[in-house]
Amino acid sequence: MALVLLIAAMLLVLGHLMRASRLAQGALLAILFAAVLIIQLTLPMENPLRQATGGSLAGWLIVGGAAALVWAYYLVLERLKKRVPEPVAAVDDGQFSETELERYARHIVLREIGGAGQQRLKAARVLVVGAGGLGSPVLLYLAAAGVGTIGVVDDDAVSLSNLQRQIAHDEDRLGMPKVFSAQKAVGTVNPHVRVLPFHRRLTGDIAAKLVADFDLVLDGSDNFATRQIVNQACVTARTPLISGAISQWEGQISLFDPASGGPCYACVFPNAPADGVVPSCAEAGVVGALPGVIGSMMALEAIKHISRAGAGLGGEMLIYDGLYGDARKLKLSRRADCAVCGSQGD
Repeated sequence: MALVLLIAAMLLVLGHLMRASRLAQGALLAILFAAVLIIQLTLPMENPLRQATGGSLAGWLIVGGAAALVWAYYLVLERLKKRVPEPVAAVDDGQFSETELERYARHIVLREIGGAGQQRLKAARVLVVGAGGLGSPVLLYLAAAGVGTIGVVDDDAVSLSNLQRQIAHDEDRLGMPKVFSAQKAVGTVNPHVRVLPFHRRLTGDIAAKLVADFDLVLDGSDNFATRQIVNQACVTARTPLISGAISQWEGQISLFDPASGGPCYACVFPNAPADGVVPSCAEAGVVGALPGVIGSMMALEAIKHISRAGAGLGGEMLIYDGLYGDARKLKLSRRADCAVCGSQGD
């Protein structure tokens, strides 16, 4: 048996020196193992060749079984690794490459964005809270627009019921954490941006530190508690917040920036809604295209804010009714007695 193991070791060393693939090296070992089994099965016990190769079929069957278990373990690990996408290539903060110039040409020729605005997009760091219905179009359009660094925080995994509206995910990634699925989708849209996935629930003890590392936050979360945490962190860090929400056929969007004199989210929604007043999408349903409409609007507001184009939704709330094709704006005012931003000066 020692002779066969020595030959196997020599084959592995030779394969390594010749830079053979693991598949090729495994095939050589399989051929060697098959030859040994044939020898043990066909030659009589007293044959010198059978004695030199171990002399016992049972021993080799044990070795083969152990090797099969190790190989199966390796295959399982490789399959699990494939479920987690490779990191998107880091953004280059220098000049645009020829490929980037062509990619962003339609932005650059826009008078309101131009080359300077596109450079601001490339240098921007944007955090997206939630990689679901709203987060999906937000992430894809921010990536397509060339936002250089995009953080995404979510603790959920992709499920089949998500796919009716959450366009960043597909059936091949069922069970994968949404942040990694979104990272993969963003890398497909634009390899020139960097995605920072945070697979965790956003809690008060980490929100402030996380938000402080970004220039702008887009909140597409689906519960009031998270929205309160995000708002508090943005007010503390003096970071602008674009907030979107959807329910059934209706959506709303606003930009909250008390550091520039506008209201914060708590100025408009100081208290959590009573139980049953605002049912979740799982309870009340939501039309699949609505998150695409509101999420795209959120991405547009982010692009405008970063590139300094046009007028944003600061101090206003846009409400869209998809069932009747109606849109209207409400004026929002800052509250001096706001428990979150009341003491923050301009």
